[in-house]
Parts: sequence; C-alpha cells; structure tokens
Amino acid sequence: MIAENLNRLNEKIEEICLKTGRIRSDLRLIAVSKTQPVEIIKEAVDAGLKDFGENKAQELRDKSESITGNFNWHFIGHLQSNKVKYVIKSAEFIHSVDSIKLADEINKKAESVSKIQNVLLEINTSLEGSKFGLRNEKEIFETAQFCSQSMNLNLVGLMTMAPYTDDKKIIRDCFINLRKLKEKLNNSGFAINELSMGMTNDYDIAIEEGSTMIRIGTAIFGERNYK
Repeated sequence: MIAENLNRLNEKIEEICLKTGRIRSDLRLIAVSKTQPVEIIKEAVDAGLKDFGENKAQELRDKSESITGNFNWHFIGHLQSNKVKYVIKSAEFIHSVDSIKLADEINKKAESVSKIQNVLLEINTSLEGSKFGLRNEKEIFETAQFCSQSMNLNLVGLMTMAPYTDDKKIIRDCFINLRKLKEKLNNSGFAINELSMGMTNDYDIAIEEGSTMIRIGTAIFGERNYK
C-alpha cells in the first residue's frame, strides 16, 4: 500500500513541479511517521523514502533505536527544553525552534554529543493562538541571530503550518509570508535555504510558493490511528 501511495504522490509532485518550473530534486519529501509502528516505517524505507518526521520526543528516540538505515529523522513537533536530550542524537533536522531558550538548550546538548545540529525556526504565520511558533519580527531576528552565533547550531530554514481551512488564499498567504521572511532574513546577512511548509492537504500550494520540505502523512500512510 505504501509503495502505491508513494508512486501516486510522486506523480502529483512531479506534475506540480513541471507546472511551476520547480526542480523535483530541490524538494525533500518528509514522511510524517508519527504514531506509525516500526514495521510500517520499515516498509516505507523499503519503498524508497529517505526522510521521516516525528512529533514526540520519546517516540523519536525509541524508533531511532529500533530502525537503522540510510535515511534521516526530522523532529517536527513542539519541543520542550527538557526533552531535547531525547532527540539530539537522532534528529538530522529540528524544525520547531520557537525560542532562544530552546535554541540554547539544543546548542548545549549538541555540544555534549559533538554534533552540529541543523535547525529551522518555527514561524506562526497564521497568528493562531492554538499554534506554537515565533510571531513578531524582532523576536524572529533575535532568535535567528542567536542560532547563527551558536557554535553547535546550523540555522538552515524556516517552518510553518497553514490553518486547516478550505480557503486557499489564507493558506497561500501563510506560505508567501514565510517565503518573504526568508528573503528578508537573507537580505540581512543570513543564509537560509530551506522552507518547511506544506502537508497532505496543501502541499501543492506550498510547492508553488517555494517549499523545499513538504511533510506528508496521510497521503503516504493513510488515515492515522490516533493514540
């Protein structure tokens, strides 16, 4: 089932890239494997997936100890400072840096394991109270500056989640805002390449607006069994 779903998804991604002039190899497909059992993730690895996203720290730790191979783990959920220790060894990318306090803890834990940790700033582009993420520009620039000056952090990108809505303009505006923020940061001397945006319901719009990382769960694994 996963191989079939992946083939269908890749065909759609190729179509969007062709339509928008994007290069497929510039786009990283992250399979959101949260709540999926180890056996299913192994099946996904066998199907050719190279990147997996988890949103619970202990779950990532446990899965990374159970599955090995030529693929990357991404931590994509809200991360509390006291749980950084669970993800620091296995996460190639942490997408959800939303404070200097968290960035500082990641830097310290990365130093303790002699690692340069790739991080993305989580930006609340929809300004929804229910979502985590940095909001105001001053806060964003200060956190970006802190990451850039931290010896064991590599600030590679920005991440956002659009609202769950049928209004495509609202979704598109969130992605446009993230892209413009990236441009603004880079014009100020940062070197940010990655835009982590787009999920099963809106990845087409995200690709059109410049996403380099799409986070897809349902279109690959089917509907989740929530725990």
